[in-house]
Amino acid sequence: MARLELMTPPERKHLEETKCPSFDTHPWVTGKPLNQRRVAMISTAGLHGKNDRPFSIQPGDFYRILPGDIQASDLMMSHLSANFDRSGFQQDWNVVFPLDRLRELAEAGVIGSVADFHYSFMGANDPLQLEPDVRKLAGVLKQDKVDALLLLPV
Repeated sequence: MARLELMTPPERKHLEETKCPSFDTHPWVTGKPLNQRRVAMISTAGLHGKNDRPFSIQPGDFYRILPGDIQASDLMMSHLSANFDRSGFQQDWNVVFPLDRLRELAEAGVIGSVADFHYSFMGANDPLQLEPDVRKLAGVLKQDKVDALLLLPV
């Protein structure tokens, strides 16, 4: 984990002075019980399938689609930040992408079902730049009948 006290003064100053955007919307809603919901995951760990292209610094390269039947051995992490700690992921993929736990919740009847697809963003992006892609993704989630998201800020 990156710690401010271990960073160089310029890195620390940059992070301390970075403004976070605020949004005027209120995304929290009520709805049907969790055991009737179809759940997808969205992670910011920079994950992709091992046969997919790694994340890059190209404009618009914000997220990857991960199939719901992906196995841990087929998942890669190409987060661009040098300060990103990959050790938890290397020990147990469920730390950043808890698909095993989600499957267990579905089997136990805690959630209705697991979505066919999940998503991983490159977390080191300005949220305002992501809005067009997120709007498209919302449509994809609706097509998959997803009505609950597990957000995994890494």
